[in-house]
Parts: sequence; C-alpha cells; structure tokens
Amino acid sequence: MKRESLFTVGVLALVASMFYLATETTSASGPNLKNVTFTKDVAPIFYRECVQCHRPNDLAPMSLLTYKEARPWARSIREKVVSKQMPPWHADPHFGDFSNDRRLSQREIDTIAAWVDQGAKEGDAKDLPAAPAVTEGWHIGKPDVVLSMKEDFTFDPSGPDEYRYFKIPTNFKQDVYVQAAEAQPGNKKIVHHIIAFVAPPRPPQDPKAKKPAIPQGFIDAFMKQIIFYEDGRLQRVKMDAPVIDDGCSSPNGGQGPLRGDKGKDEDAMFLCGFSPGRDQDVFAPGTAKRIPAGSSLILQIHYSRSGSVEKDRSRIGLVFSKEPPDKIVRTKPVANYHFQIPPGADNHEVTSCFTLNQDAHITALMPHMHLRGKDMTVVAYYPDGRSQVLLKVPQYSFSWQTNYYLKQPAAIPKGTRIECIAHFDNSPKNKYNPDPSKPVRFGDPTYDEMMIGFVEYTIDGEHLAKPDAARAGK
Repeated sequence: MKRESLFTVGVLALVASMFYLATETTSASGPNLKNVTFTKDVAPIFYRECVQCHRPNDLAPMSLLTYKEARPWARSIREKVVSKQMPPWHADPHFGDFSNDRRLSQREIDTIAAWVDQGAKEGDAKDLPAAPAVTEGWHIGKPDVVLSMKEDFTFDPSGPDEYRYFKIPTNFKQDVYVQAAEAQPGNKKIVHHIIAFVAPPRPPQDPKAKKPAIPQGFIDAFMKQIIFYEDGRLQRVKMDAPVIDDGCSSPNGGQGPLRGDKGKDEDAMFLCGFSPGRDQDVFAPGTAKRIPAGSSLILQIHYSRSGSVEKDRSRIGLVFSKEPPDKIVRTKPVANYHFQIPPGADNHEVTSCFTLNQDAHITALMPHMHLRGKDMTVVAYYPDGRSQVLLKVPQYSFSWQTNYYLKQPAAIPKGTRIECIAHFDNSPKNKYNPDPSKPVRFGDPTYDEMMIGFVEYTIDGEHLAKPDAARAGK
C-alpha cells in the first residue's frame, strides 16, 4: 500500500510538473497571444521599432505605417523577425549598452509571429494607436536649415565608382552649434555614402608676405612617403607601400606619418554622414558639433553606377542647439592605412590604435570596412592596466553600418589607448568577395578595403558654457 501511494504521488508530481512547464511555455505566446491583430498588437511594435526606416520613400523597401502596406509582406516579416535579421543589430549584447539598440524583445517577436500564423488580421480600427509623427524626408525632424549642392551632378551609366567632392558655403555670420545633422542623398540609386566635413574659413593672408622656399629634396622625400595614388577619382594605397597589419605596433597606430594625429582640432571637423544602415547624427543635450562662422561644408560622395544616366543633388539638414552647449563632440577615425590582406586569407587580423591625451568620455562607436570585413572589436586599455571591451561586432555587415550610441558615455582617462581589432575574409568562402585571388589594400572603392573605427567623444575639461570652470580645471 505504501509503495502504491509513493507511486501515485510520483505520477501526480510528474503530471503537475508537465502542466507547469506547459503553462510556462504557453505564457510566452499563449492565452494573451490569441486573436492577435494589427491594430491592437502589431502596429504599436511597428510604430515603436520599425517605421523609422519602414515608411514611404525611405531606406526600407516597403512602409509598415498602415495595415494595407504591411499585410502583403506578412510572411516575409515573420521570417526576418523570427530569425532576428530584422531589425538589424550586429553588436554582441555582452559588451556595451546602446541607446539605439534595435533588437525586439522575445515577446514582441512572438506577437508578430502569432499575428502572421493567425492569418494577419487587421482588427478593430478603434484599437489603432496614433501613428508617429513623420517629417517628410527627414529623420531628425524639420531642419532649421538645409544646405544643398549648388546644382545637379550628372553621372554616366557605366565605368568605375567615383568619389566626388562638393563645396557648399554655409554663409553663417557667427558660430553655430548643431544638435542634430542628417546627410540626405538626392539619388539613392547611385549614392553609396556621404561624409560631410566642416571647412573653416582660412585666416587672411598678407599679400606682401613672402612664401618660404621649399627645397626640392624635401619635396621629393615628402612625396616618397605618400602611400596613396590616384586611380581616376579614387584614392588607393600603392601595392608596394610598406605593410603594417598590426597598426598598434607602429608609432602612429597604423595611420602612417602623413595621416597620424597631429594633436590639432581637425578631428572635430567631421560633421555627419550617410551610409547603408547608419543612423542620423543626433548629439546628447549639452553637446554639439560646431560650425565656425564663414565655414563651408565639404561633401565627399561615393557614387556607384546604375546602368543609366543619373542626376544627384544631395543635401545636409541641420537642427541647431536651443541653448549654448557645454562640450563639442569630436569624431576620430582610428584607421590603419598600411595593411595588406593576402589572397585566400579567411581570418586576416588588422589593428589600429589611438591614445587620448586628455580625460574624455566616448559617446559613440562605428566600425567601417568593405565587403571582406568580418568582425571588429573596440577595446580600451586604461593607464592602470585594466582593459574593457567597448564594442564587439562579431558579424560585420557592409550593408548595415551602424553608429552605436552608448547609453552612458564611457569615462576614458588621459593616456587610455583605444584599440580596434578587425578580421577580414578574402577567401572564396566569402560570397561577397570581389576577387579572392588578389592581395587587398586600403582604398576608396568597395573592391578595395578599409579599416576604420570611428570614435565620438567629448573632452572632460572643456566647458563652453562655463569657461571659468575650464580655466580653473574644474
């Protein structure tokens, strides 16, 4: 009798545990995920997480603002969301906490999947929340000023890629501080990326002053050090230039004698950019980019051929700071220009470094490589011997060049070395590889490579709003 009782208790316990597990399993996608509709359950997710890109005439191929627009894509949406290909996010979640993290929660994923599995029903119109406000053509809201190329640029249908530079006078009579900036391509068929730089006005020159004579020997020696050459309108590294894969072992961190940090303020001259998957440039309250009075914007635009004659007139939108900022946001490209990837190499390592010479806070990080780019990690090596991974992108995608904004800026003491470690796949296994049989060097075109870790930061001792505090070292 006692044995039977024990057996009965065991069976009941097993049944109870199975019931509990079943309840737990269904709670994630169970009772509350019955009768899922677009208006009540899915639209809030799309509005919160997706329509920044999935809206009419924007980056994504379709809009998700309305049921009518989203319904034909239901099964494709389910596939991409369940596999976590969408929304795109490539940072390892174990390192860093980012304010623009696009990942959906498991609950959100389950909700979208249940909606599709249940027939992708529309639901009651009264359940539909208000659609987010959308400024036509702009992610930063309505700009305070829009600066455009002076005229259309006409691009021929065939030939290699080209990098073109366009100068746009700002006509600003005084210094302005930019809270948000957005580079907008005029023709997405041919514009691969835009980088906008600030070119301050040159100081007045004394016409009577004599220019110092430069010895020819100095000019010849200088020219020999230049590792780049012009291929049409493209800048490429010479194949016979010295090879330095471990840029951190070189005095200039991989940038070379002509590209190294001179300790000047030119790093602050990067304003904003457009590239596949990049977010708009928005700076935290109290920080801004500065455009000095009389400056011009220089647009570097990478054009790719479409097979047809195309025209482009790209532009930059600016939102000004409502109050004087306390700090300027600087952007440092931590690059290695000297590496060479051997033919067939499937995991070639390249490093670049930059040492901060003042106490600072890093606000954002962005890896940049081309089609052979495999992964990149950004590590801070502190003066006290500690190290910290600030960002790890284990599966880099050339199609999604995200600028990763830290939720809390990382405190970086003076003397900290920022190291970028990248790997490249130049093997036939890489389906995007233009030619695995050739060695690859740094260059503008996508069939060459790049290795740059962009670092945005502010200087702790800079206090524009309280200059007396800065002078006092507070």
